[in-house]
Amino acid sequence: MPSKRTQLIDKRYVLPFILITTLFFLWGFARAILDVLNKHFQDELHISITQSSLIQVTTYLGYFIMAIPAGMFINRYGYRRGVVFGLILFGLGALSFIPGMQVGTFNAFLVSLFVIGCGLVFLETAANPYATELGPEATASSRLNLSQTFNGMGCFMATFIVGQYLFRTDGTSGDVSVPYMVMGIIVLAVAVVFSFVDLPEIQQQKTDDDISTQPLSSRLKALFTHRSFVFGLIALLAYEVAEISINSYFVNFVTGEGWMDKNRASVIISLALVIFMVGRFISSWIMRTVKAESLLCICALMTMLCMLVVILGLGRISVYALVLNYLFEAMMFPTIFSLALRSLGPLTKSASSLLMMTPVGGCGFMLMGLMADQTGSMTLPFIIPLIGYSIVLAFAWSLVRK
Repeated sequence: MPSKRTQLIDKRYVLPFILITTLFFLWGFARAILDVLNKHFQDELHISITQSSLIQVTTYLGYFIMAIPAGMFINRYGYRRGVVFGLILFGLGALSFIPGMQVGTFNAFLVSLFVIGCGLVFLETAANPYATELGPEATASSRLNLSQTFNGMGCFMATFIVGQYLFRTDGTSGDVSVPYMVMGIIVLAVAVVFSFVDLPEIQQQKTDDDISTQPLSSRLKALFTHRSFVFGLIALLAYEVAEISINSYFVNFVTGEGWMDKNRASVIISLALVIFMVGRFISSWIMRTVKAESLLCICALMTMLCMLVVILGLGRISVYALVLNYLFEAMMFPTIFSLALRSLGPLTKSASSLLMMTPVGGCGFMLMGLMADQTGSMTLPFIIPLIGYSIVLAFAWSLVRK
């Protein structure tokens, strides 16, 4: 159990920790825009929920395809170059929304989102493990939860600012290329900053049979001998299916049930993401005295209860349960991620690249869209995140029992 006196961040790495944490905000903002983009494209391009889910499929397919190459790049060239390259891809993808708007087709936007997804996977593959290594292993989960708090800040700011811009109260809609143009300029400016800063590499202790220098196939084979890593990989994928699907379906759900319009729905999901951010901050504090796997077990149980309430279709109570779910799921990604990397040593970078394939779980939103379109039920699709959270619970319980 972590001690109250355990140091959260090594004093030598306070500045690198602050710099790397800014990246969590940026990709949180980029991913959360998708949650309002779905409804915007459904209305503007007259497409179904299932068709609009290609937004998530295309973006997170970039994670799946580029995760291992990103890990290889970072393993060879280091964290800083991985960050800079990811920021450049991210920025160029965002700016490509400008010509995409001129073309005016759904496919043009999907290409831009794919490029952004490829950039984001470089950022996440570098930043997540880097944050875990900037202090004692005992506080790795707490430290990553603290960084991920700023990811939550980016999420709620994206849904609120972009949602208010796209879903105007006068019934008109904003130009979708504008927020992406602003984001692209900011991201490229951050890339310039990281090109000149000193981001020290954290050197793992070397052994005579150091596997980090061996071929990728050997490293992957070694990773899959670690049962806790394999289970963590599955659990993280299950969590991503649940979290991204809920975020992407949220506006469709509350507007489809006739409880509110798109503008108010964007405000409510922004509030939910504020709760999400607070949840990460609270869990970071709690895990300084409580084992990460124990807290993960409790939170997984609570998310399952929230999903059951939503599935039962209890009217507006379902909305409250859905919003409350954000509080309990908030700590899951950084906690599962850090627990899966525990004691992997020189395999950490390779493991991180595999873990960063898991956002492909965002494609699970297509299953929710298909269920909603085919059955006409807006609550039945929540079975999918319920299953995802149950797998997270199984992973947490397997660690608690050790």
